[in-house]
Amino acid sequence: MKALDELLHSLRLRIFFVVLIVGIIPALCLKYGVLHFYEEEAISNRSIEIQAQCNSISNQLINYNYMYDTSSEKVNAELAQLSNIYDGRIIIVDSALRIVKDTYSLDEGKTIVSSEVIKCFKGENTVHYDKNERYIELTVPVINSMANNGQSIVGVMLVSVSIDSIKTTLENLTTKLDLIVLVIVIIVMLVAVMFSKSIVNPFLKMTDSIAEWGEEVEVEAVSKTMTEFTETHLIAESFASLLSKMKSVDKARQEFVSNVSHELKTPLTSMKVLADSLMAMGDAPAELYKEFMTDMSEEIDRENKIINDLLSLVKMDKTEAKPDIESKSVNDLIEVIMKRLRPIAKKRNIELVFESFREVTAEIDEVKFTLAISNLVENAIKYNIENGWVHVSLNADHKDMYITVADSGIGIPEEAINDIFERFYRVDKSHSREIGGTGLGLAITKNAILMHHGTVKVSSKVGEGTKFTVRIPLSYIE
Repeated sequence: MKALDELLHSLRLRIFFVVLIVGIIPALCLKYGVLHFYEEEAISNRSIEIQAQCNSISNQLINYNYMYDTSSEKVNAELAQLSNIYDGRIIIVDSALRIVKDTYSLDEGKTIVSSEVIKCFKGENTVHYDKNERYIELTVPVINSMANNGQSIVGVMLVSVSIDSIKTTLENLTTKLDLIVLVIVIIVMLVAVMFSKSIVNPFLKMTDSIAEWGEEVEVEAVSKTMTEFTETHLIAESFASLLSKMKSVDKARQEFVSNVSHELKTPLTSMKVLADSLMAMGDAPAELYKEFMTDMSEEIDRENKIINDLLSLVKMDKTEAKPDIESKSVNDLIEVIMKRLRPIAKKRNIELVFESFREVTAEIDEVKFTLAISNLVENAIKYNIENGWVHVSLNADHKDMYITVADSGIGIPEEAINDIFERFYRVDKSHSREIGGTGLGLAITKNAILMHHGTVKVSSKVGEGTKFTVRIPLSYIE
């Protein structure tokens, strides 16, 4: 029952029937149209043909005074010939509605009261087609053009002819058309099968890909076939791209969770080792206690920094969290950042310079913008050489502002430049741990800049330094 329900709700089956119906209906319409046209045309031609011959005989009826004397062999022979050719019956009626001639010799001398005959006497020719009885009945006036008072209708020829020959031809034509329709139906069915398959196949592939989501499978590139439609190909291609991105995101999520666990666990492990060591000593001197407690305090600070950075990332990742946009002086904000970081630079004798080319006012989220620039400048200080320099510049045009942070530091290897904005990524893990890095600073920076619809670019050479260039629109557009 379930299988039947699935079949009835199958898109492929419905497409098949739609194509089948769309293909068959025109074929049937064509068949009945051809038959109807042939039948009407054949009846019309037969009627015109008989009327022409009756008009010819009508003239002879007048010439041989046949309405009063039916003994003319020539006229009788022509009437008999016409009757035999069309397998019909000819009745000639005079002006008194008396039958003067009947090729069947059944009703001669009788009076006929017929609406068709009366109409014909009034000058209206009639043609009646009886499809069921298979005959055509028509009336042709016998006109005396030599009468004293001009042309006058002196009689009516009432002709009934069989259409069996037309029907036979119609039946033969019907048989041939039925064969043509059958061939068309078979062709349409094959086309419907291929058409429905070509439309549904990309979706089946998507379904299989979703079913295999939990397995380690590679997302194959989608190639367009001759029977596939552009729209379904684009959908399948977009889905393959989306699936690939989802797998990348899932992999990144797993790595992120692993990195978070490792980073949070490391300070705790260090504190546990220090605490266990103190407890094992028992009577350890006060200086050792102070040294161990200082190390534990540093580990706690490190743990706290990791947690704060993670919270910052989480807040930025929330799409529903709208930035607190205000018009701010960017010059003043950078001056505050430089003032806060100068003591750190001074410890390593690093020259910290800020160069502003003009006053810049922009619509920004002060907290997130400050966090992004602070991370760049702080990294430039931390990953610098002794007695080095950090140069921060600010410029703007009519549309965007540009902030550069350049340093004389250790530099970044070319192969690592594309990865430095990834969470927990470190170029030199040992050096990062020495200076207390969490591997989240640049990820926070990038998220904050993207939140402002900006971009960040980096250029670097190992041993020569690094330069970050930030572009942010002056006006924030939601």
